[in-house]
Amino acid sequence: MFLVMLALLSVIITTAVETSGNTGDNYTDEFDAEGHINWGTYYDPKNEFCGKFDCYKILGFDYESFGKEHPDKSVITKRYRKLSRLWHPDKNKRRDAKERFVKISRAYEVLTDKEARKEYDFMRYNQEAYLKKYGSSVMWTYAPKSNTFLVIIGLLIAGTVISWFVQKQQWQNVADKMIKASMEDLGAGKGGTPESKNLRDRALEILKDREKNEKEESTNGVTMTSKKKKKIKLTASEKRKQQEELLRPILTQLVDDIDDFGAGYHKPTWKDLLVVKLAKFPISFGKGISWNIMYAIHRIQKIPLTDDEREVLTRRAIGEIHWNSATVEEQKEMIKRDLWTGQNMLKWEEEQEVKQWSAADRKRYNRMKKGKSSKEE
Repeated sequence: MFLVMLALLSVIITTAVETSGNTGDNYTDEFDAEGHINWGTYYDPKNEFCGKFDCYKILGFDYESFGKEHPDKSVITKRYRKLSRLWHPDKNKRRDAKERFVKISRAYEVLTDKEARKEYDFMRYNQEAYLKKYGSSVMWTYAPKSNTFLVIIGLLIAGTVISWFVQKQQWQNVADKMIKASMEDLGAGKGGTPESKNLRDRALEILKDREKNEKEESTNGVTMTSKKKKKIKLTASEKRKQQEELLRPILTQLVDDIDDFGAGYHKPTWKDLLVVKLAKFPISFGKGISWNIMYAIHRIQKIPLTDDEREVLTRRAIGEIHWNSATVEEQKEMIKRDLWTGQNMLKWEEEQEVKQWSAADRKRYNRMKKGKSSKEE
């Protein structure tokens, strides 16, 4: 009986030794630390564990081949010591030695901590749990913050430069149209204006004076010869083209001297800069609000319109462009006609359209209008 019990105890001890040999202190680890380069991958964008690497793979373990038995702390410690000695920055001169040493230490911390290892294993195939605990922002990172003050200053400078060029371009567009209308002597129906007509007359006078002076200088500076130079005869079309070529630089200079065409079409000044407009905006906005409040009070009290109110209402009705382009006499006439009322405004718009017609069309229109009036009477 004693011998049977002794034999049974011997088998139990032998089995225990073999089992402890797999994971215990007597376990012989044939792990090749120097040849171990595959660290695997893991979804850990917040670096809560081992970052983009697999903590098991870092220490040379394959999670998929464990089955039900995972490496115990003693085996993990042996792997850690072997790898940390190999990659210690004081011994290994590779550039990535320090980074690898830190990752090896972190893998050891995770796998030897019971709770951390349990969570690590759970989240291996459960990214939703990872996102729920560590946040959905793990998919992206914030860009470096910009200096707000410098951004605002940059935008103001850019806006100021753009506003200057926009105002300059608006003036240039009107200037080009004025030159074209003057040079081609366009009528009112084709884009011409009294200003363009007057500009052409001035240019023709300047051209005439220049030709006269050039003729006198050539007469005084050239000796008389028996032979006379023959003049080349030009067709009407060639004469007109030649005159246009001579008028263009004169008209360009005359138009360039006009700083303001009215209706807001003027050469840019410091008042047109964006920073100046932004600074003046609160003042002009406040004045507009206060004017509307006073106007509403006057209407409630049925007080007759003041001259200022009549002018503001007229300017709003016809627009700033028409108002600024009109003469002082025309502005007074428009105020008298109460153009802010619907019927008066329609009549005024019809008159403005007729002014753009040719002389013959205006005569026909006036005859038709007189005939209609006589029939109504």
